[in-house]
This record gives sequence, C-alpha cells and structure tokens, in this order.
Amino acid sequence: MKKISLIFISAISTISVYTSCNKWLDVQPNSQIRDSELFETEQGFKEALAGVYTILGNQSLYGGQLTYQMMGVLSKEWSNYSGLNYDDMANYDYVATLPQQYIENVWSNMYQAVSNTNNILAKIDQYPVFRGDNYAIIKGEALALRAFIHFDLLRCFGANYMVSPNQPAIPYVTRYTSKQTNQSTVSETITQILDDLIEAKKLLEKDPIFTGRVVTQLDDNGYLINRQVHLNYYAVEGLLARIYLYIGQYDNAYASAKSVIDGNKFSFTTQANASSQTDLVGASEHLFALNIFDLAQRSQMFLEYGTDGIKFNLTQTQRLNYFDNDTDDYRYLYLFEGGAGADANNRYLLKYSESTSDDIYYQSKMPIIKLAEMYYILAEYANHTQTDALPYFNAVRRARGISELSTAPVDFRAFMTTEFRKEFIGEGQFFYYYKRLNQQAILNGSHDMVAEKAYIFPLPDSEYEAANRVSNR
Repeated sequence: MKKISLIFISAISTISVYTSCNKWLDVQPNSQIRDSELFETEQGFKEALAGVYTILGNQSLYGGQLTYQMMGVLSKEWSNYSGLNYDDMANYDYVATLPQQYIENVWSNMYQAVSNTNNILAKIDQYPVFRGDNYAIIKGEALALRAFIHFDLLRCFGANYMVSPNQPAIPYVTRYTSKQTNQSTVSETITQILDDLIEAKKLLEKDPIFTGRVVTQLDDNGYLINRQVHLNYYAVEGLLARIYLYIGQYDNAYASAKSVIDGNKFSFTTQANASSQTDLVGASEHLFALNIFDLAQRSQMFLEYGTDGIKFNLTQTQRLNYFDNDTDDYRYLYLFEGGAGADANNRYLLKYSESTSDDIYYQSKMPIIKLAEMYYILAEYANHTQTDALPYFNAVRRARGISELSTAPVDFRAFMTTEFRKEFIGEGQFFYYYKRLNQQAILNGSHDMVAEKAYIFPLPDSEYEAANRVSNR
C-alpha cells in the first residue's frame, strides 16, 4: 500500500496574514492535511509555506523567546524581569530546569519548521501545479527558510566560527524523513547554508520585489503583494550580508549589503509616523519581518506598562545610557513609555504595541532583517579596510533625528556597540553581535561569556538519547 504521510500546520487560521487578502485560503485551525491533498494545488504549497512562517512566529521562537524575552535577558537589555522566570537564564545556567525547557523548545520548534520546509522541497518538483513565476518564488523561499532557520540554530548552538570552525555543531537537515541526520561542524553548516541561499537567490530573481513587476489584488488573489513578510530576494541578500560578516568575509558582506541599499526598495520610517505611533516598529525598513497576528496583545502582556503583571523593562537611567544621553533620538522619544507609582522610574518598550493606523502594513510585524543592519555591515567593512565609516553611521543617525558625526569615533567598537544596541533593542540580535565578536563580557554583564561557554546553548538531552551526538561545546 502506498504510504501517505501527514503534515501538521500549526494554527493555520493565521496563515492569511501572509497575503494581502485571504480569498485563497479556507482551512480550519489546527488541521491535519494529507500530503496527497495538500500538494495537489498551488494553493496547498502556499498554505504549507505559510505554515512554516506561522511556526516561526510562535512565542517559543521569534514571537517571544528569540527576540525580546530570552534573548533580551541574555544580552542584558532589561533592568527588570524578576518574577518572569528568567533568573537562571540571566546567569547562563543552561542546565537549570526552565532554561532547559526554553532551549529544548527552540530546538524542537525550529526543527519542526525545517521538517515542514523540507516536505515542501521534497514535493515541489513532483507536482506541476504552478502558474507564472510561483514555482521559482515558492521554492526559493523554502530554500531560504531552511538556510535562515539553520543559521539561527547555529548562532544558538554552534561555536564561534572564527574561533572553532571544526567544532561539531548541529545537524543540517535537508530531507523530509524520520531518520537522524548527522551533526555537521560549524564550518560545514555554514557551507550548506550558503549553498541553499545562493540557489534561493537565483530562483528569487523572479520575485516581484526584485523585478519591479507591479502586482495587484487581481494577480493571484494578491499573494505576491506584501513581500516583506516573506523571505524575498532582498531578504536573502540581507541574510547573506549578515552571514558573510559573521564568518569574516568582509568583501562579500559589503557587496550583499550594498546591493540591498542600492536596490532602493526600503526606507527609514519618518518622525511623523513614529511620533503618531503609526509605525513604531519601522515597517518600511524591514527586509524581512514575521507577521504575528497577536503581537500587540503579546506586547501588552510582556512589555507595555500596566497593572496586569510583571513586564520586561529598563530604568530611566539605563534608557539614557543606551541612547548616550541623546534625548532627541526618535527611538528614545517614541519607543518607550513611563510607569507610575512604584514603577515611575521604569521605562517600557512600545516597539510592538498596536499601531494607531488601520493600515495592515503597519500592524503585527516582528522585524527579522532591517535596513539599518545593512548600513552597519558597511561600517564594519569600512573599519576592517580602514576606510571611512562615517557615511554609514550618519545615514542611520540622520534617520533617527540625531546629529551626524563629523569625525571618526575614537573607539570604533565601543561606538558601534552603542549604535547597535540603540537600534535593535527587543529584537534579539545583540546576543549574536557579542557572540560574533567573541567578547568576554556583555555590556552590563559580569559573566565571562567565553570561559563559561555562555555563547553556546547545550544540545538538548533528548538529542543524546535519540541520536549519536557529540558535545557541541
């Protein structure tokens, strides 16, 4: 008898947020769909792909832990989080009960997303059901997703590439199978990531965001309209820039970052949009964002001031330190609110709060790759090649309403660290920034991150029980 496999799409009712309308989707929540049915139509491939994005938006991943929660605590972004069950994580005690659970959930959910992505890739050449450029676009996105997920798994569970490239790291899973995949070294994992991304980039040359083809609601029910909430062509280019910087390939990092900027598809949000709370998250700056339908509710629960529970927050003194006492900075001015009573000295992040606009473009977006990062990568290249980094710093500073530099910073690294933290608070990137540099200490931290191997999450115990794994640390 022919074996019929099953694919589980989590919370599939939220998938419609990845299109500009939901005419193409009519699926019940938490449905289990047979492959033979799902992939009979192009719509089924779209549903499966959107299901992967939905997994990534879960609270255990980029909807919380990998952005403002666990990663925010690890990078010492918050002054206060007592009572939120992160004390052991703040001490990098990864074998304590709760950190083990958080880390296990990251591992299992990320690999669930990889598995679903591999199922798409296993089926896409078997079913000639695609119209126009959709085969290339969907396959390109799937390859890019597989690379993106594995890269962040490597940033969590792999050793520093520049220090220990041959250290065993993670399995790079490319098949839809229940069989175990062997661990790859850090270097081998990077090679596989780049292979997937280079193939994805070639396929995504058909992407409307790259070709400039105008897409309307009448075209494929609007499926290709909002490309910023998909791993589009420029998101892949931006991800390549991030990875090339991570592995010290500065020329390639420069080329990819400059390609994004020169594409002129993204722009910094305006003061008017920030001050009116239309666009606190900077939607126009996103190369890639996850559309998380209940993000504003999560923001109220974990970040915004209120009497309904303990929140992640920082003190006013820490806020001033973050922004180098520059109170004209739009991010300082508009991204925080104050508390009251006993919390009067605390400041609460508004980045993910509900937009005052009814335009869906500004709503429910978790930034994953942004325009500012591309300018900072160019600045890193300039520092590496001993050329002028000022134009790149000033492009971001100008957009944030603060004075431009007239002379180069005396200490490039200290200055870059300050600028980076201003820009990415609550987005989960600062821990990786320090890890790339193999810095002994994180700002405001007292732990020796290198000696304690705190930049490397241990593999879950279940991996040692189920597979022939060796230590990744």
